Amino acid sequence: MECKGTLKDVTKDWMTGRFRLTFEVDKDVSAEIERLSGKLLALTAKVYRRKRSLDANSYYWSLLTKLAEVIGVSKNRAHNVMLRRYGKLEVIDGSMIYVVVPDSDEGERMALEAETYHIKPTSEVKETQSGLRFRTYVMLRGSSTYDTAEMSTLINGLVEECKDLGIETMTPQELERMMELYEQNRRKRVQDG
Repeated sequence: MECKGTLKDVTKDWMTGRFRLTFEVDKDVSAEIERLSGKLLALTAKVYRRKRSLDANSYYWSLLTKLAEVIGVSKNRAHNVMLRRYGKLEVIDGSMIYVVVPDSDEGERMALEAETYHIKPTSEVKETQSGLRFRTYVMLRGSSTYDTAEMSTLINGLVEECKDLGIETMTPQELERMMELYEQNRRKRVQDG
């Protein structure tokens, strides 16, 4: 059984020391109650987050896959290139996050192929006393954190790059409708907390 709900009440059994949680759920779960009653269950409760528009996200990854195939690189590399060109910097307390990477072809290859982090090189290179060179990179936000305007910038940049390579894209009107849906879903997500 999987559903959304709100924690409504917490009580503690002072004899056993165990807590009893009461949730109010958003759908009829009566058919599941008998099947689950009295059984040991694995429970997870986390703050609900509405997913962003699957249309915008799916379109981005579909188009990115086509771009990667045409230029002969991995999807990770294509994604990191798009984030470097059209993405947003990661900022904490008003400051950018910097990392240093060996200033070598292998260091840049690893940065471009990364799936779990996204970094963009700067012009700053430092050399250690032993002669090793390190390039400073700035951390980029992953596209899953983007709001509608940021996602629109990323998708529009990708669309322009695809057009330059002759890859078929949505019409401007189709893109506009998709981003309107993305914004509606983003607003709902904000309202739902």
